[in-house]
Amino acid sequence: MRMMESKGALAALVLVLFALPAMGKKAPKKQARNSAQSPSSTQATAGADPRYVIGPQDVLDINVWEEPAISRTVPVRPDGKISLPLLDDIQAAGLTPDQLGKVITADLRKYVENPQVTVIVTAINSQRISILGEVNRPGTFQMLPKMTVLQALSDAGGFTPFAKLKNIYVLRMVNGKQEKFPFNYKDILKGNNPRENLTLKTGDTIVVP
Repeated sequence: MRMMESKGALAALVLVLFALPAMGKKAPKKQARNSAQSPSSTQATAGADPRYVIGPQDVLDINVWEEPAISRTVPVRPDGKISLPLLDDIQAAGLTPDQLGKVITADLRKYVENPQVTVIVTAINSQRISILGEVNRPGTFQMLPKMTVLQALSDAGGFTPFAKLKNIYVLRMVNGKQEKFPFNYKDILKGNNPRENLTLKTGDTIVVP
């Protein structure tokens, strides 16, 4: 009888010892229904510049929160418009991603309660410049934000042995007229005439004679 009581006391002691660590722990807080927070009604990005203006041939990722049937990746057509389910053609070119997100949000309110729209430019194809002449890789190149003439030339793979590095120039349309801006490569490398190292604009053409 005493042996049974001692065994019972020992079992009770073991249970207490195992329970002590758990008693010191706080119960975990209940998590929210969705671990990811709902986005704001309209979010947008284009690289690092929210002021980016969408153009034809750009590719956009349109995400409507919890509406996978509407969300999709779409190209901007040559007419500057995109197509989405439930909506007519939407003008995208000329708007920033944030502005386009607000337009889509407003149009979707007819069909979706409290739509939450994200617009991301996944491929910038509308902003391009050309490099012609005595370079190793002439052609059309994607223009990065704040790209300069010197940066663009580095993308062209260097110069041929016949390049006239002091006579490079940039052709640009200004108020409907083509203007020519000189660029002396050797001077720029020496730190001279930094103004010649222009920040490029869409449609610029760099000519290396």
